Amino acid sequence: MSVWVGIDLGTQSVRAMAVAGDGQVLGTASRPLTSHRDGPRHEQDPEQWWRELAAATREALRDVPPEQVAGVAVAATSGTILLTGPDGRALTPALMYDDRRADATRANEAGARVWERLGYRRMQPNWALPKLLWLLQDAPAGARLAHQNDFVNRRLVGHEVATDLSNALKTGVDLIEERWPSEVLDALDVPADMLPEVVRPGARLGVVCAAAAEETGIPAGTPVIAGTTDGCAAQLGAGATRVGSWNSVLGTTLVLKGVTKELIHDPLGVVYSHRAPDGSWLPGGASSTGAGVLSRDLPGRDLDALSAQAADRPGPPASVTYPLVSRGERFPFDAPGAEGFTLGSPADDVERYAAILLGAAFVERLCFDYLDLLGAPVDGEIILTGGATRSAYWTRLRADVLGRPVTLRENAEPALGMAVLAGGDPERMIRTRAVVDPSGADLTEPYLRFVTELEGRGWLDPAPARHARERTAR
Repeated sequence: MSVWVGIDLGTQSVRAMAVAGDGQVLGTASRPLTSHRDGPRHEQDPEQWWRELAAATREALRDVPPEQVAGVAVAATSGTILLTGPDGRALTPALMYDDRRADATRANEAGARVWERLGYRRMQPNWALPKLLWLLQDAPAGARLAHQNDFVNRRLVGHEVATDLSNALKTGVDLIEERWPSEVLDALDVPADMLPEVVRPGARLGVVCAAAAEETGIPAGTPVIAGTTDGCAAQLGAGATRVGSWNSVLGTTLVLKGVTKELIHDPLGVVYSHRAPDGSWLPGGASSTGAGVLSRDLPGRDLDALSAQAADRPGPPASVTYPLVSRGERFPFDAPGAEGFTLGSPADDVERYAAILLGAAFVERLCFDYLDLLGAPVDGEIILTGGATRSAYWTRLRADVLGRPVTLRENAEPALGMAVLAGGDPERMIRTRAVVDPSGADLTEPYLRFVTELEGRGWLDPAPARHARERTAR
């Protein structure tokens, strides 16, 4: 029996999972990670990544016979980078995915035509290329760029490794030609010899070396497979890998990721696409709305009890809240000045709770309406993951708003996605927990009222608002 090791190197923790070919989890472990935040600065110690990864994999593999381990892959946070020396040792702290000290102006001026061709139009200050330019101001000779999982993959194999296209997206890699855009990077004075080679996720990088085996418990000689970003890893773990299928992750915020044959171009720049291991495209976007509003607006309340009480009340919620976790929206529209609001007057905490859930479901529906406007196929399976799926009431409400069945998985962690990418069979390893059908409740009128409110406030452009109305009327 073969066993694959998936590793999710996140912001708050590193998680390792040993998964058998039939999907049985034979071992799992996690270790916390610490960060330093100061205004726009967000840093981590790369050496801590390695120490805690090694501790987590040793524990996860404690009861797994070494001869059964068939491969390992690592997922990491998108846009997290550092500089290393030629020996792979860190020269700088890691600038995390949301570090915003850099300015994207130079990157956008030099790469405008390439970013336009790649569909996302422009980079944000927290993307990796602006951060690389910031680091280059004080970079010593011989410094090399490393993404978060590049750093630990090098430790695993004991020599230089290629980076994967998924993690290199925010560093400006040309995903169509699958190479660094040398004309752009030359204009930005990025030395070509500081950039790693690029490969697709799923490519073999090497094998675990003896020194790494001693520290991690992963047997020497185990194939090390190029991973992805954490969002793509979660999509793989959810099994959203067929054209037209989508993984909707609703936790603190909402993230949608799907599969298309062709590259999607978004005039607003709120949707961008990764490249899948098979060469197809993985478009997606991240909203600033989500369940994070619940703990802020209903502090100390028993959310499970509120969910049960909301489910007992007849009919859909009478009010709807636009549940922005923080000021500004990123998807399905770009509105830095957007703020949360409530339509209606909730009478108690149960109604306030239900209004937040309904608003998140409306944003989710609007995301799909916008993706449909861009030409993305949205008629496949919709797989819901994230903390919101713990509420049966919320899941049914989302199915009602979408007007179609939704799928829940037994396990859709990024670490499982990496175990699949490392060589496991997704048909056997990814298991469905339930398919939830809509109840038949008609939420058309409150949804369109919500869309009209977003348009009236100047946040949602007329074209996507009109398309949402037309699609709802079909």
